[in-house]
Amino acid sequence: MSTTETSTETLLERPKRADARRNYEKVLTAAREAFAEGEESTALEEIARRAGVGIGTLYRNFPNRQALLEALYLNEVEEVCHSAAQLGDDEDPWEALSGWFERLIAYFATKRALANELLNYLDLDAPLFQSCRASLYAAGEPLLERAQEAGAVRSDVEFSQVMQMMMGITKVPASDPGQTAHILRIALDGLRYRP
Repeated sequence: MSTTETSTETLLERPKRADARRNYEKVLTAAREAFAEGEESTALEEIARRAGVGIGTLYRNFPNRQALLEALYLNEVEEVCHSAAQLGDDEDPWEALSGWFERLIAYFATKRALANELLNYLDLDAPLFQSCRASLYAAGEPLLERAQEAGAVRSDVEFSQVMQMMMGITKVPASDPGQTAHILRIALDGLRYRP
């Protein structure tokens, strides 16, 4: 493994003292905010400054830019997947599914800049992207199946088709976030089962 192919999973699993964990989270939060603001080319020094840590602290946690980007990307996917796991079986299957897709659309919108920068280091079939796609499918597919079993969603729809639809929605240029939400509502309405 070359220095540009740092294993993000190794970085995330490395045991840390409480203060080191806090610094790690501060750096991820600062990087997330920078990318959410569309600042793809933000220097690591600026991210360290935003996080309130020294550049050495940043490099101890993330030895290079790619490692930081991978950790941030993986962290974002884990949060989206975790949000699906938090939806209990007692929740209305349609509400659970549509609520998760709203969260997914918000995630897709904020990760676009991050993914674009990661493509400077990785190709689309890189293990990081493959494992993240698999995690999203594992999180969302049971929600779709549960809504189908409850008769709330058309039975002729596969999760891969719905994911393609969601990704297409995020590519619609919309200066107004309300417009994206409206398009999502229209798309989700098309998923509903109608006898």
